[in-house]
Amino acid sequence: MYTYNPKSMDPNEFINDAEIKETLAYADAHKNDMALINEILEKARPVREGNGCHCRGLSHREASVLLACEDPQVLERIYQIAEEIKLAIYGNRIVLFAPLYLSNYCVNGCVYCPYHLKNKHIARKKLTQDEVREEVIALQDMGHKRLAIEAGEDPKNNPIEYILECINTIYSIKHKNGAIRRVNVNIAATTVENYKKLKDAGIGTYILFQETYHKESYLKLHPTGPKHDYDYHTTAHDRAMEAGIDDVGLGVLFGLELYRYEFAGLLMHAEHLEAVHGVGPHTISVPRVKPADDIDPEEFNNSISDEMFAKITACIRLAVPYTGIIISTRETEATRSKLLRLGVSQVSGGSRTSVGGYAGYTPDERPHDTEQFDVSDQRSLDEVVRWLMENGHIPSFCTACYREGRTGDRFMSLCKSGQILNCCHPNALMTLTEYLVDYASPETKEIGFRMVEEELKKIPRDRVREIAREHIEAIKASNARDFRF
Repeated sequence: MYTYNPKSMDPNEFINDAEIKETLAYADAHKNDMALINEILEKARPVREGNGCHCRGLSHREASVLLACEDPQVLERIYQIAEEIKLAIYGNRIVLFAPLYLSNYCVNGCVYCPYHLKNKHIARKKLTQDEVREEVIALQDMGHKRLAIEAGEDPKNNPIEYILECINTIYSIKHKNGAIRRVNVNIAATTVENYKKLKDAGIGTYILFQETYHKESYLKLHPTGPKHDYDYHTTAHDRAMEAGIDDVGLGVLFGLELYRYEFAGLLMHAEHLEAVHGVGPHTISVPRVKPADDIDPEEFNNSISDEMFAKITACIRLAVPYTGIIISTRETEATRSKLLRLGVSQVSGGSRTSVGGYAGYTPDERPHDTEQFDVSDQRSLDEVVRWLMENGHIPSFCTACYREGRTGDRFMSLCKSGQILNCCHPNALMTLTEYLVDYASPETKEIGFRMVEEELKKIPRDRVREIAREHIEAIKASNARDFRF
């Protein structure tokens, strides 16, 4: 019998089944306890401290009570506080990125993914370094500065040496004024030695979705291949952090298991990382099961409504206030628009989920033969950038914190100190100006330059504001790029 212990290195203890079930029972018993709910909501609310902001976050039990509560007024308060936290910590910035699929060769048998080994009618493809170069140039010509590379698990076709070579190729390409300044990595669980190699290669965040925290379901959903090993997979982030990777990303695939179980397990994983390593996840992704080759979401009977999806996202923001929340193009424009005000801080734009999906295609063309999932939001990056600005968000292509060593607990300290407006805010405006000058359509330029001028006024320190304005004028007048605080 396993005992719950967030400091344990045994996943059966830090993601403890009995604790999750007790948490769900506790949430059901207290979901109408308004005195307790008010206390939890007040705990979650951001508190101003000098120039900074302090958020205490919530435990997995407290957050589960809020998720279980069905009172409409409580839901509105959850949404309100989620927006308050997001604005207090991240401001109105939204970070943009794109996925880059390197290979769909995979030896696993994941029943929800079209890359599974037994799928014989999907085209298998692995990019050569020349093809990686072409993809990166296409992404740079769109305006992207930050990528998340993806590859199936296949020791023969996608060894760590291949991933490292791709990372080196990506960083080496400087096309016109373009450059990829941060490469995040989403590959299978691996060894401490391999994570050290990724660290040395200069990656940003190491991302690995748990898919489901329900161990019995996990083993059924991953019947064959190395991913079948639940314990090895669930401790991957610990090995990555042991290897020196400060920023790690969590996520579950909502729809595979009952959402309340997954929600509690996800927060317990975040609590474990905080307890053991002194810093929680840099990001949490919230994907849902989507149609794909050989995959029908209707086969999974734990799907969640758009309304519950929004509530889950907001409750994550209350529970883990300093973590970036990512929403991808799996979701529609309408869903993404709603979630932006509930705590999301990163979105993908102009995304393709095919291997080799960018080079040689117009914005309206989209290859489907190697897609991992159907893309719901198919707008171009320019359309996404304009949409964000029209809704009061600053599209940010900034990667400065990663390159200035502000990662892990140092990034969290920046968030808590209130220096976002003097650091990340001007960096966002400078990278947005780069995009507007180099890549934007005339309509997007007009909206964007007007926003930059207005947002500059919000920088508190006179000297920082003055330097930012000088850099922005230099970007407009020349090919000078990559200014940062």
